[in-house]
Parts: sequence; C-alpha cells; structure tokens
Amino acid sequence: MSSKLIRYVASLFGSFRDLVPIIVVIGFFQLVVIRQPIPNIGNILAGALLVAIGLSLFIRGLEMGLFPIGESMAYAFARKGSLTWLLLFAFALGFGTTVAEPALIAVAGKAAMIAAQAGVIDSTADAQSSYALGLRLTVAVSVGFAIVVGVYRILKGWPIQYLIIAGYCGVVIMTIFAPEEIIGIAYDSGGVTTSTITVPLVTALGVGLASSIKGRNPMIDGFGLIAFASLTPMIFVMAYGMLV
Repeated sequence: MSSKLIRYVASLFGSFRDLVPIIVVIGFFQLVVIRQPIPNIGNILAGALLVAIGLSLFIRGLEMGLFPIGESMAYAFARKGSLTWLLLFAFALGFGTTVAEPALIAVAGKAAMIAAQAGVIDSTADAQSSYALGLRLTVAVSVGFAIVVGVYRILKGWPIQYLIIAGYCGVVIMTIFAPEEIIGIAYDSGGVTTSTITVPLVTALGVGLASSIKGRNPMIDGFGLIAFASLTPMIFVMAYGMLV
C-alpha cells in the first residue's frame, strides 16, 4: 500500500472519528429522550459516509493547495518589500474569499427574505437581491479591512489584545445605537465569515508572513487574523443597517 493511500485512509478514519460525537448525541436524544426510531436511517448513514469522505478530501485539498499558496505568496511579498502591494493583496484576499463564502451567501439570502417579510424592504425579488448583495459586499469589505489591519499589526509587532479590546468596545457602543433588526444579523455575520474558504488562506497568509519577517514569531504573530475577520463585520454591518 502506497504512502499516499495510507495517508488518505488515515484521514478518512479521522473524519469518521470526528463524526462519532455528533452521531452519539443524535442517537441518544432520538432513542433515549424522544424514544422514537431514527427516521430514514439508511439515508442518514449514507449521508454520514459522504460527509466523512468530503471532509477527508477537503482537508487534503487544504494541505495540498490553499495552505501552500497562501504561505508562498506571503513569503514572496515579504521578499519584494513593497508595503503597498502587500496591503492591497491582503485586502483583495479578505474581500475575495469572503464574497465566495457559502455560509455568508446563505445568511445574506435568509436575512433579505426575513427583512422583506418584516416590511423592512420591499417584497420584490430585486429588492431582496439588492439587500443580500449589499450585505455580502459590506461584510467582504469589512473582512478585507480586517486583514489589512492584521497584516499591518504583524509588520509592526503590535500586541493583538489591545486591538481586539478596542474593537469589541466599538461593537458594544454601536450595538446601543444600531437598529434592533440588524444587530443579530451583524453578530452572525462575524461568525459566518470565518468559514471554509477564508480561514485556510488567511491563516496561511499570517503564518507565512510572520515566518518570513525577521524578529517575528509565527506562533505569537502569525495567528490572530481570523479574530479581526470575525470582529469587523459586526461593526460594518451595524453601520450598514444604520445607513440603509
């Protein structure tokens, strides 16, 4: 058996192992608490198998593609020595990955539908599409801005805790003044941005950049970009709700 096949089998086994707690919880509450048989058990088992295979392929894809390209581009920009191009790349990376996030697309569409039902916007397809697109672009711009701040922090060696504390103070203040209808959406937007596409590339960028700069510790300085990517959407989306 080749080493690649062994690694894939180990990855597949690890994915099944990660799914076991979910299966145990669902089975316990369905059989012990609700005391009803699990409906469509065949479909559920087939779905669990597909999820495990998908997780294995996804993790392998990250290891082969997204992590290496993120780190290599960070090294390249650090060697180039151009702050402007590095910050432009950081913004474009944050914006581009966030716009493509499936979770954000789903949440924006659901928010537009609920807003139309509540009478906040017109109940037309165009109005809902425009609202969802505006929400997605707002979140994407905020994540691009967050990555720029995070990259600049790595370059300057600023402590991350002070920036995070200041950011969440801003979130609390804006929560007081923002419309109630947008607060929950804003908080959820901070979570859905850190999903399957954004996290691998942004993490690789931070670690690669910190590794390529003399005097920076990848463990201390390379991580933390995702925290900024979760923080700024809350501020930007509440501002979007106050303006729109």
